Amino acid sequence: MLGLPRWVGIVASVGALFIVLPLVAMITRVNWPEFGALVTSESSVAALGLSLRTSVVSTALCVVLGVPLALLLARTQFAGQKVLRALVLLPLVLPPVVGGIALLYTFGRRGLLGSTLEVLGIQIAFSTTAVVIAQTFVALPFLVLSLEGALRTVGTRYEAVAATLGAKPTTVLLRVTLPLVLPALISGAMLSFARALGEFGATLTFAGSLQGVTRTLPLEIYLQRETDPDAAVALSLVLVLVAVVVVGLSRGVSERRGSERGGSERSLSERRLSERDQPARGMPL
Repeated sequence: MLGLPRWVGIVASVGALFIVLPLVAMITRVNWPEFGALVTSESSVAALGLSLRTSVVSTALCVVLGVPLALLLARTQFAGQKVLRALVLLPLVLPPVVGGIALLYTFGRRGLLGSTLEVLGIQIAFSTTAVVIAQTFVALPFLVLSLEGALRTVGTRYEAVAATLGAKPTTVLLRVTLPLVLPALISGAMLSFARALGEFGATLTFAGSLQGVTRTLPLEIYLQRETDPDAAVALSLVLVLVAVVVVGLSRGVSERRGSERGGSERSLSERRLSERDQPARGMPL
């Protein structure tokens, strides 16, 4: 193992404490005797259920929209590609409230598309659909970023072999490309789910806070912070635990599939070396 300077470990410890200490401080403020009652109140259960449902739908949308985007960015070259990549990743650095305003002026009653949809009797803003759109807007870059990096890492040699054998592009995509990057796809989807579950700013701006309709768990925590701090802390802990589980599962899937692929590639290399050496072993002296 390559040795590191001692100061690296010291600074790394400070960085770890910077993340861990606020979580520990929050845990120490939880009202444990009443924890069950706090997280199972009617408003809390409704908010948690809405968050889970909308996050699942937005994650599915991230997969449907994000996979083609990642393929386009990783497997093609075209004018304006760098600009498109920057725009796709923009929600990562854009304040969520700004994203909510952008969505409101796109799908709102007087928005770019909302005015036309309003004529057709379709209203998106301040509805459950708006929650899904807001969550998808902020979570989509996580899947695109993970999948594009994996596509560039695996290269195109297996796809080229499949194409030379007569496989159609769709067959190559479904039977070769996607299985190769499946760990990254699963990891990106889980990260997108976690991001959607914790979305606050864009949802509040674009969808509002109607109980049972648009009030997700982060919005419920924000409202409870003023009226019932104990409930806010308890619900925050629930959100942290869900995020930890999702991130842990994401890492586990990536590491397991990565080790399996590494093991299979090593076995293939060893078999090729054995086959190459076999004729030499049978040659007379």
